[in-house]
Amino acid sequence: MNGASLDMGHREWIGGLGRRVLEGGRLAREEVLALLELDRRGDILELMAWANRVREQQHGNRIRLCSIVNVKAGGCAEDCKFCAQSAFYQTAAPRYGFIEEQPVMQAADEAARNGVAALGIVAAWKGLEEGPLLDQVCRRLEALAAHGQVSPDASLGIIRNQRVADRLAGAGLRCYNHNLETSRRFFPQQCSTHSYDDRLQTIRHLKAAGIKVCSGGILGLGESRADRADLVLALRELDVDVVPINILNPIEGTPYAGQTPLPPLEVLKTIAVFRLVLPRPEILVAGGRVVNLRDLQGLAFLAGASALMVGNYLTTVNRPVEEDLQMLRDLGFEPEGYAAPGREEAPDIGGHADDAAPSVVLETPA
Repeated sequence: MNGASLDMGHREWIGGLGRRVLEGGRLAREEVLALLELDRRGDILELMAWANRVREQQHGNRIRLCSIVNVKAGGCAEDCKFCAQSAFYQTAAPRYGFIEEQPVMQAADEAARNGVAALGIVAAWKGLEEGPLLDQVCRRLEALAAHGQVSPDASLGIIRNQRVADRLAGAGLRCYNHNLETSRRFFPQQCSTHSYDDRLQTIRHLKAAGIKVCSGGILGLGESRADRADLVLALRELDVDVVPINILNPIEGTPYAGQTPLPPLEVLKTIAVFRLVLPRPEILVAGGRVVNLRDLQGLAFLAGASALMVGNYLTTVNRPVEEDLQMLRDLGFEPEGYAAPGREEAPDIGGHADDAAPSVVLETPA
């Protein structure tokens, strides 16, 4: 039997797992790992079909759009090997200090015109402490919340103090991105300036403050399939709300500059497994999709993804937002806009060919 064939035994087994998830059941670790080990194209397509059924059951026909605006770029004191903004590496990534309110509001306007539901403010630094910088961040969040056109989200590094998380919640923060990145076992090979437990504690502070949690990881760092299984199971245990899946885009100057990219079907298979393990959370296709999935980007949604990051990335250029909107329309999906608190319906988010792509930069950061 060649590698493209569908093994009937595998088909029945995959279908049994898919039906279990549709009926509210869970997958065990050994089942998750076995799904990640599938390598025949027919088996992967069968897995994707079941993941798509789960997506439809939980999320219907809507795809949520998100973007970010980089409010402080470069010079980060963390040594994450995949990040072009780390001060440890010589890259061409931009560097600038904390920006004023006006560019943030312009990014919010442009995002809203393109039907983007959430705009996250992102900063390249270790994290937030109490003090004047936190005051500035809260003012930006308050302005976004008052603007009322996009969900005020953020990704601002490690939070070690519950009072900081409570301040962010009080400023109107809806959702905070803080990725686990990979498994506990593999994480020390990615970063030495903070720990996996620091990331877990940040998520606990956010949940205690009533802030939604966006947490996922990066594929293609050299991790094993077992690492991917442990990552998705850790996210299930944390009960996160949004799971961004990034695929490494090797950047010159970082330790991963020469990393071999993952095959597109490996990425799609992993998205499908994440959906079966995590039926409820949004699964967000984020950084690296253009480089790694290329012409197969649309299949990510047929593999179970339910959200998409649009606009430019933190340090690299994405394709125009209109192309993403057209891709979704071609697949029969409806982009989901932002419904402000107290408003029952989201605004009209039909794309327009003459809309400029948002001058926001997006990707879930370290």
